[in-house]
Amino acid sequence: MTSLAHQLKRLALPQNDSNLLSRRVVASVLFDPKDAASMDRSTFYALGCTGLEELMGIDPAFSEFQETLFSQASLTLERSVQTKEVNKKLDKSISLFLTRLSPYFLLKPALKCIEWLVHRFHIHLFNQDSLIACVLPYHETKVFVRVIQLLKIEDPTHKWHWLHGLQKPGVPLARGTLLTHCYKDLGFMDFICSLVTDSVKAYSGFVRDGNCPQLRVIFSFYASTIVSALDSVEKITNSIIAKLLPFVQLGLKSNLLDYVAATYMIVCQMAVKVVMEAQLVDSLTVQLCKCLRRTPQLSREGLSCIIILLQNQKEGVVGPKAFGYLCAIPTLVSTLQSIATVHDISPLLRYLLPHLMHSVMQNESLSDRAGLLQSVFQDLQLSSNLENTAANRLLLEEYVSCSSELPSDRISALNQKIQSTVRQFESRYPCALDVALENHAKNVSSDHEKSVLHQFISLTMSCGKYQILPDSDTSLMLSLNHPLPSVRNMAVDYLKEILTSEHVNINNEFYTLRRKLSFIWFVFRRCSVLKEAVQVLDDPHITEGNPDLKAQISWELLPFLVLTNAAPKCVELQMASCVAESALLSQHPLTHGWAKGKLCCCFTVEGFVHLNEPITLFKFLSLLWGYNSNLGDQLDCRVSAILQTQALYVGKALLCSQPVKTLNLLASGSSPVVPSLLMCLCSGVCEVRRAAIALLHSLSGVVSSPYYPLVENLLKSSEEIIADPSYLSQVSQSTIQHHSFGKQDFPFCLASIEQLLQCVQLPCCPAYTCKTLLRALQDVHGEPILAVLLPAVERLLEQCAPDSCTFLPDEAYLLQLLLSKFSEASAPLLVKDPRCLEVFIRALGTSAKPYPTMPSFQIIALEQITKPFFTALGDEKIQQKILSVLFDLLVGNKNPACAQTINSVFKVIAVDAELVANELMPVDKQKVTATVQQTRRSKMQTRKTQESSGVVPEENVVSWPRVTLILELLQHKKKLRRAQCLVPALFNLLSRCQEPASAEQENLEYTKQLILSCLLNVCQKLSPDGGPISKDVLEEDKFNVELVVQCVRISDMPQTHHNALLLLGALAGIFPEKVLHNIMPIFTFMGSNIMRLDDTYSFQVINKTVQAVIPALIKANEGGSGQSEGHMETVVSHIVHVFVDALPHVPEHRRLPILSQLMNTLGPSRFLWVLMLLLFKQHATQTSVSATGAEKEAVVERDQEFWISVCCEFEIKEQLTSMIRILQYLMTLPQDREEETVSDVIFNVEAHSGKDLRHFKFLSVSFMAQLLGSDRFVGKVGPNRKYLAGSSAEEVLRYIHAVARCVEDNADKSTAKFWRALLSKSYDILDKVNALLPMDSFIMVMRGLMGNQLASVRRKAMELLNNKLQQRMQWITVLLELIGVLLKIVGRSHGQDTAQEEEELAINRQTALYSLKLLCRNFGSAHQEAFVPVLKKAVELVANKDEEKNVMGSALLCVAEVTSTLKALAIPQLHSLMPAVLDTLKERKDLLNNEIYLLSAVTALQRISETLPHFISPYLEDTISQVGFGISQKYQRV
Repeated sequence: MTSLAHQLKRLALPQNDSNLLSRRVVASVLFDPKDAASMDRSTFYALGCTGLEELMGIDPAFSEFQETLFSQASLTLERSVQTKEVNKKLDKSISLFLTRLSPYFLLKPALKCIEWLVHRFHIHLFNQDSLIACVLPYHETKVFVRVIQLLKIEDPTHKWHWLHGLQKPGVPLARGTLLTHCYKDLGFMDFICSLVTDSVKAYSGFVRDGNCPQLRVIFSFYASTIVSALDSVEKITNSIIAKLLPFVQLGLKSNLLDYVAATYMIVCQMAVKVVMEAQLVDSLTVQLCKCLRRTPQLSREGLSCIIILLQNQKEGVVGPKAFGYLCAIPTLVSTLQSIATVHDISPLLRYLLPHLMHSVMQNESLSDRAGLLQSVFQDLQLSSNLENTAANRLLLEEYVSCSSELPSDRISALNQKIQSTVRQFESRYPCALDVALENHAKNVSSDHEKSVLHQFISLTMSCGKYQILPDSDTSLMLSLNHPLPSVRNMAVDYLKEILTSEHVNINNEFYTLRRKLSFIWFVFRRCSVLKEAVQVLDDPHITEGNPDLKAQISWELLPFLVLTNAAPKCVELQMASCVAESALLSQHPLTHGWAKGKLCCCFTVEGFVHLNEPITLFKFLSLLWGYNSNLGDQLDCRVSAILQTQALYVGKALLCSQPVKTLNLLASGSSPVVPSLLMCLCSGVCEVRRAAIALLHSLSGVVSSPYYPLVENLLKSSEEIIADPSYLSQVSQSTIQHHSFGKQDFPFCLASIEQLLQCVQLPCCPAYTCKTLLRALQDVHGEPILAVLLPAVERLLEQCAPDSCTFLPDEAYLLQLLLSKFSEASAPLLVKDPRCLEVFIRALGTSAKPYPTMPSFQIIALEQITKPFFTALGDEKIQQKILSVLFDLLVGNKNPACAQTINSVFKVIAVDAELVANELMPVDKQKVTATVQQTRRSKMQTRKTQESSGVVPEENVVSWPRVTLILELLQHKKKLRRAQCLVPALFNLLSRCQEPASAEQENLEYTKQLILSCLLNVCQKLSPDGGPISKDVLEEDKFNVELVVQCVRISDMPQTHHNALLLLGALAGIFPEKVLHNIMPIFTFMGSNIMRLDDTYSFQVINKTVQAVIPALIKANEGGSGQSEGHMETVVSHIVHVFVDALPHVPEHRRLPILSQLMNTLGPSRFLWVLMLLLFKQHATQTSVSATGAEKEAVVERDQEFWISVCCEFEIKEQLTSMIRILQYLMTLPQDREEETVSDVIFNVEAHSGKDLRHFKFLSVSFMAQLLGSDRFVGKVGPNRKYLAGSSAEEVLRYIHAVARCVEDNADKSTAKFWRALLSKSYDILDKVNALLPMDSFIMVMRGLMGNQLASVRRKAMELLNNKLQQRMQWITVLLELIGVLLKIVGRSHGQDTAQEEEELAINRQTALYSLKLLCRNFGSAHQEAFVPVLKKAVELVANKDEEKNVMGSALLCVAEVTSTLKALAIPQLHSLMPAVLDTLKERKDLLNNEIYLLSAVTALQRISETLPHFISPYLEDTISQVGFGISQKYQRV
């Protein structure tokens, strides 16, 4: 299309679109365009109105559009003829509607409305931005593509042209493409961000309590896209931050919680990805803190965002402004405490603590800050570095600094304000504070500093322990711990004296000591000491002015009021009376009036007149003791914990009065007393457990009881059981864990447990009792335990009939506990007892679920199959049976919870692969040991049998649903032993999948995919690194690579291809030779079939094939022998050849991506040159041959543009490497076809004519020159000029030298013109390389080239330098380093070379002198000293009469330039220079025959005269005479 056509197309209006006037095709979302053309306008209007009504039923907000876009008037509105104002208003209404519609876009009503808008208002032409904004959050759906297909975006300059590639294939927009375009096109990023702000504005009236459900889709899309784009971009630039920052600020100011949360995520990603400017970090932190005050619901998320921001940015860049907003957050400390459980909050604390401490110290009015600081120290855990910093640099130094500035009257107020904070810090971090005090004390010198330090120490809790006793030279703490009793007594007396003193300031240190002393006195049980301690603590002087201390002492004394012994003269009762009468507790609201009460404890049994028999009475009491465990409450009687405790104490009182005979009966196995008491020990109420333990003490002497060993063991751990009800299970476990399970000498402890279990299995025992007892014995496992309980399991399972499953709640929980006894310890019983295995299998099949809150019994039984349980079975037959049951359940079960549980069970157990293989094979093939060859022979025999009989044996039929489910389980199976055993079975299944009979019966593509995936998992398990494996592990012939290749060739499913190719990639690393010999059929198949298809599926197949197979082959052959490496490169070259040969048949828009993917996989630095040469050969031998006349130029131009596009897909370094390899390859080719050559994969000379060979060479060189001059290549070179250095220019020159020799060799042949044209193109390459070289690289290359052995290379290098110098670019003085190299070239001797070499040497010397002249012209005035050696060398050349005249002429011109530049520095050379120049003028014959030589001599003399006129007087006479004579001779000739 011409430029004018493009301009006209851009100026065209949507209403002038010809499609609007055509009724053959009508744009439509819901219908085929041709079908839509046959429908009238009223049909579309009715469809749109129906959709709007349905939307109004979902969201009433759409009602406002009923009178605008969907009104009757809209039927006759044609926007193309309306005024600009009307269309503007209409666009606004459409934009608002589409914005409101976006959250409901996937609903059918929404599509109906869009259908009307497309038909009537042509929104796909007039409102493209609004329409795309509506559908963009759903870019991965097919409906999105359907909308995109309506747009006219073919023009490359169109804003949405990048979506044009989706229209024809109809594939959704890949997320990766969206993200890449987002960070590359900042306009699109702005579009996504503006989409959010527009949506917020559209729904501004529907926000309730910071929430708007309709906008969640938009916010999710916004956050996921922007965050992922920031994560994908290599470097976040300032432009990206500048683009996002306004929207981040809007998000932080919003009152929508989801919007704020999305903004938090974006800020976090920015913080992690890039280090921002200090001012920006400070501003963001302030805005985040402000946002936290407005949205306390997101305080955790907001503070986490601030932590991440501070963690990843420079420390100390956030100013004090954010601190004020942070302190205003009411839940700051509690939220940080919650975050600290999973994350490090130190970055925020490092910022917060310095400002907070300074604020507390400096501002007396901010009392809330002191409380906040105390909360931080109390509730938050500081890191070791932070606690040391807080103690030393912040807390102590801040206090010293503040105390130095404040007057003495304000210091006391400061001390009072911060004392609690200091002590709080000391209680949490005593070591840190001690170290800080110690370090600070070392640097204290003046009395004022000592006074301040002592004041700070007085604020701590440890000040008292350093106080020296008056009568001793040691401190109070040391005296209290002194080995001599007299010293300890003296310390105690002194402590009592200061405690009772009226003029002492009591601190927490003394209170701590009082608690220690009172504890010591309590241990010795001396009543007088106890009373004395209470009186000391009750002294009003101690707690005066300190309500917190008073409350703390009261709480410490409260436990003494609790009695465990009610004897009249016991110490506990006296102590309780003393404490109750104290002033502290008598005034406490909880204990007010206790001293007046009477303590009495009496029980009476006279009320039990109807229960006169002790056995009956205790049965009743046992019912009361355990009935509150009954979930069903069949008696409709609730037993509270208080009643239960009272009943226990009544039972204890009654037991004390019973004779021994009755006690033996009550403790017997038939009595419910002991089991009921054990139930009480499981109670969650501490006092119930205490009362039960007290009652068990009454039975501890009954030795004849079968429960005696258990009771004794329980009483030994009575304190632990009272403290923790779960400890009962541990005691029960420890009762039997050290004893054997033999029946003949069964231990008494185990007999006690067995007796309890006998109660459980009795049908007459209440279910709630059995349930509670089993809960107490939940940690007791073993074969005997399960054997005893087996009848109970059977009995309850019988109740689970499908038609009548009636369970009490306790019965259901009982069965759950019974099933838990199938454990690792009891697993061997399933092997020994078939009945046990049968019961377990029956439980696995019991799907009954009596209560919704409980899982089904089937699930419970399945959860017992753990890894230890399955391993403990030991017997493979039993394991096989259980596996078979699991797989059968999976096939016939429709419960997703059951399927999920089976999946989890199979995932965790350790299974031998042979067991699974047996389940995969048909019934008659249970043993999987055959090789692939044996399997083939067996299959052929089976086919012959089937063909002769015409009947397929039933046992050979594979249950494909069952196999499929097993294969699904294997997908995520990790704990699989001997995984290689699966290989034969899987290949057998894969072979049967491809049999015509199987394929016709059912679709087995999914099964194929699973089989291939399982084989891949086996390969990865056997070879995690992807390398070869030992034959002892798996033999190569068990892998049927041909079968995998066949899957690729015959299947039409992309996923099947994907899995097969991944498997081939893995096999290529394990068995590279086998795959290498079978890989070409795949690529040949692709070249002749798949590459010719224009669909995304085929494109993905090609990519997957390349990615899966080729890298593994390359990796497997790396580091191998040269032969294998060469074979691999030959195969790769053949593969590339397949792609190139198929390229003319590949759709144009697919060609570049296919080749790019191929090269990225192969490695462009290694194989790009092969691809390019094959492309050149294809053009030279095929494409150009078919073209004629003017078409040839167009074809060459088109192909070269494509080749440039291919090369520019890769890095500059890779392109240059490929160019060097191409040049090297071209130099290996013969000059003509007649020469002897070796067969070549790339260009076989014998198979082509001499003309093809020359065309191939010329095309290759022409392309390289074209590439070096292309805008795309030059644009990439910018930041990568360093890669142009090195061997690039030298290789080009070497090739030029080779071509130059060919020019000489073929000067008299018919091909001379070709070689001259090739040499010209080669020089073109060199000039373009020179133009692209950066100055430093240019100098480095020039230095290397000037030292080359070839004179032609040296000359060309100097010519390049001269061209560079003549351009007068921005010079770099480092060019002066080349002076030495050039002087070496100038000074090279001659006379020992051939005539031709002498001539080349002379030309090089002239060129070098010319280069020196240009260097002096550009740099001489600023760097005169550097050119003094140049002048000396030039003078030497001029003074040498034997020098070649052309060289001497160049030397004279150099002398002229250098002398005029050096000025006074040329004077030392004047005595040699002037005679030499004048001598040249005397050689009249040479001057007259060579005018250039004459002109050079006169020029030199003129420049010397102009520059040094005051210093040439000694030579003035000779100068005038020689010049005058020269002029006269000139005129005579004229």
